[in-house]
Amino acid sequence: MRNLGYFLKEAFIGFKRNFSTAFGSIITIFLSLLIIGIFLIGGTVVANIVSSVENEVSITAYVADDASESDIASVEQAIKNMDHVANVTFTTKDQALENFRNSMTSNPEIINQLDGQNPLPASINVELSDPQQVEQVANMILANSTFKKICDNPTDPSDSLKYGQKTVDRLFKLINYVRYIGLALIILLIVVSFIFINNTIRLAILARRREISIMRLVGASNGFIRGPFLMEGALHAIIGALFAIGVLEILRQFVLPQIKSSLAWMPIDLTTSTVLIVYGSMLVAGLLIGLIGSAVAMRRYLKV
Repeated sequence: MRNLGYFLKEAFIGFKRNFSTAFGSIITIFLSLLIIGIFLIGGTVVANIVSSVENEVSITAYVADDASESDIASVEQAIKNMDHVANVTFTTKDQALENFRNSMTSNPEIINQLDGQNPLPASINVELSDPQQVEQVANMILANSTFKKICDNPTDPSDSLKYGQKTVDRLFKLINYVRYIGLALIILLIVVSFIFINNTIRLAILARRREISIMRLVGASNGFIRGPFLMEGALHAIIGALFAIGVLEILRQFVLPQIKSSLAWMPIDLTTSTVLIVYGSMLVAGLLIGLIGSAVAMRRYLKV
C-alpha cells in the first residue's frame, strides 16, 4: 500500500512535469474511447431498430378480383403448411379499402378522389416465425401453381408479392459499412494513443534518469522503478476514459431524449445495464491502452 501511494505521487509529479505531452496523451485516449463508446451505443440502438424492422417483415400476396374462394382457400392452406410461417390471414377488397381509409384520416381528400371506386386488390397476408427466411417462403409461394393462376398480375407473379426483406438487407449493409469505417478509425486513434503515451513515458524516464540511477545503486527492484511509469500511463488512461464517459452520459441525458421524441416511431432505447456495460468496457479498454503503452515505452527506454 505504501508503494502504491509512492507510485501515485510520482505519477502526478511526472504528469505536472510533462503536462503538454501528458495532456495530448489524455485527449487522444479521450477521443479514441469516445468514438468506441459512440459506436458501441450506436450499434446497440441500430441492432434494436433492425430487430424491430425485421420482426415487422411479412409477405403480402395480392390476388385477382375474380379469384374463386376455393382457389384462395387452397393457396392459404398451402402457405400455412410451409416452414417458417406463423400465421396466414385474408383481406378482402372491402377490408383493404377500409384499412386504407383509416390510415388516411389526416388526408381525406385522397379518399374523396377515389369517387366511390375501390382500386385495391384482396390479399393473403403471411406472418413469419423467422423473418430471415422471408425470401425462401416467398419463393415457395411463387412456385405454387394455384397462386400463379389467381395472382393479380399473372404475367409477372413476383410483382404480386410484396415484402420488406430488401429494406432490411440494405440496413444490414449500411451497418456493416459504418462498422468497418468505425473500426479503422478506432485502430488509428489507438495507435496514436500508444505513440503519445510512449513519448510521455520516455520524457518522464529522461527527466528522472539520475534518480533512477541512484535507485539502482541502492538496490531498488525493477518493479519499484517501473511502478511510477506504469501508474502514470494508467492515470492518463483513466482520466481520458472518465472524460469520454462523462461526454457520453451528457449526450445520453440531453441529446438522446430529443432524438427519441423526434423519431418516436423508431425503437431507440438504451437499458441501464447496457450503458453500464459500455462504460465499464471503455474504462477497461482505456486502462489497457495506458498500461500497455507504458510497458512498451519502458521496455524500449528503461533498461531494468
